[in-house]
Amino acid sequence: MDATQDPETLALARAGDGEAFRRLTEPYRHELQMHCYRILGSVQDAEDLLQETLLAAWRGLAGYEGRASVRAWLYRIATNRCLNALRDSARRPHDRAALHVEVPLPEPTRRRGEPTWLEPYPDVLLEELPDGAPGPEARYEMRESVSLAFLVALQELPPRQRAVLVLRDVLGFRAAEVAEMLETTENAVASALKRARVTLAAEMPDADREQAPLPDSPDERRIVEGFARAFERGDVDALLELLTDDVWLTMPPLPLEYQGHAAVGHFLSTIALRDRRSYVLVPTRANGQPAFGAYLQDPRTPILHAHGVLVLTLRGDRVAAMTRFIDTGILSRFGLPRSLRRGDLRPRA
Repeated sequence: MDATQDPETLALARAGDGEAFRRLTEPYRHELQMHCYRILGSVQDAEDLLQETLLAAWRGLAGYEGRASVRAWLYRIATNRCLNALRDSARRPHDRAALHVEVPLPEPTRRRGEPTWLEPYPDVLLEELPDGAPGPEARYEMRESVSLAFLVALQELPPRQRAVLVLRDVLGFRAAEVAEMLETTENAVASALKRARVTLAAEMPDADREQAPLPDSPDERRIVEGFARAFERGDVDALLELLTDDVWLTMPPLPLEYQGHAAVGHFLSTIALRDRRSYVLVPTRANGQPAFGAYLQDPRTPILHAHGVLVLTLRGDRVAAMTRFIDTGILSRFGLPRSLRRGDLRPRA
């Protein structure tokens, strides 16, 4: 019998058996962490909230009456912890150092009202998620619901709408279950979901991911390797040939966005690749998409310094979006160092 449905395991956990509690909750650990990430946009915050959720579940196990499944009960705790965290963070200023840039940037195509406080999610963590399909009422498949486009759009929603949309359209919980989790009515859930869907439809691009090559396919590798070669050569013209006409360039948390060949080409030539800057791109993956750890060559030494994470969104045989995360601290989550020596790298084919 599944330990999460075993009355004996539940009884042992309630009696203070830590191993029984682990068997009860371990099957949901990774999906709960992803749930917190979707709502919060931060891998580190998601891990912290997961630990808070498990601690709260351990302490509150005596009050678990079994009306809902263990999974739904844990999601209730996690969701409300995330909403509390979002309310608390609204009263705390974010780290303004993350908004610092070296040089004045060109006027953007679009300027968001607020910074986008979002981090990339390493694909190695996606591999730990269970294979189980979402509930029958879910609207999004896993691949789309972890994409950067989806996560960026989620951040535009008020916290409660964000939680309702994830619980209903991503995880497929029934309206009655969500209402119980959030201690509200089904009508309130339906209203929040309707508003959230309208906002998401306006923010999400038109089915880019349905037109993207399959992950790790020969077509994807060809596009990604061509992009890396052009970027490392500093060849702006070659890069533009690999981009869609309506390509987007964004740099979370900066609220500045650039669209189209003219705007993106100008940014690349005057900012990213100015003064013959030399980069090395180390392949990785984030949010189910091809990505790189970016390293900038120090012209005085053989050392290459971390310069953030660059994630590509593909459409057909072109790059439709480039998202550069400027926080170098996130490289460690991808198993990448803060600096490299050029002599340690193999030449790109």
